Amino acid sequence: MRDGFNTERGRRVWAIMTVAVMATSAIVGAAETLRIVPAVHADQVIVSFEVADAYADDVRDAISSGLRTTFSYDVELRMIVRGWVDRTIATAVIGTSDQYDNLTRRHRLVRTIDGRVAESVVTEDEAVVKQWLTTLSRLPLCETSKLDANRDYYVRISAHVPHRTSLLGWTSAVIGLTKFTFVP
Repeated sequence: MRDGFNTERGRRVWAIMTVAVMATSAIVGAAETLRIVPAVHADQVIVSFEVADAYADDVRDAISSGLRTTFSYDVELRMIVRGWVDRTIATAVIGTSDQYDNLTRRHRLVRTIDGRVAESVVTEDEAVVKQWLTTLSRLPLCETSKLDANRDYYVRISAHVPHRTSLLGWTSAVIGLTKFTFVP
């Protein structure tokens, strides 16, 4: 009876470890596709980023079918605090969506920042659509007056890409971060 317990327990531990390794490898692989570039310009912290392989065939197919497709990005600027929870300085939620009209063959692109429409474009060019959905340039995140001089910070972005699932069938996010030191 004791051997059966150890075997069953061993199988459970093995299954849990396998799931953990698969989830970790999916996150590590995803982090390589997100490129983040923070910068300081004119008393503002600005962020540019790109999700390199997010515009895949399944996304293209969903768009061409007329299905509204939305990419969402959670952007956080955090200060590194040794031995404690990192302090959040600023956040932004960006949504980029595409509504393709099969009759006119035009894409209606909308970008929202924190729930407000920031830009809207109508195009027929698929290259514009790809760039619009997967790239953001020069997002003003916060004023430098909120930062302490000579401190370490990082920008963390969680990109929620449609039609991307993990090995277990859960929707997944591409997560990346880039560290920098603020020197005024």
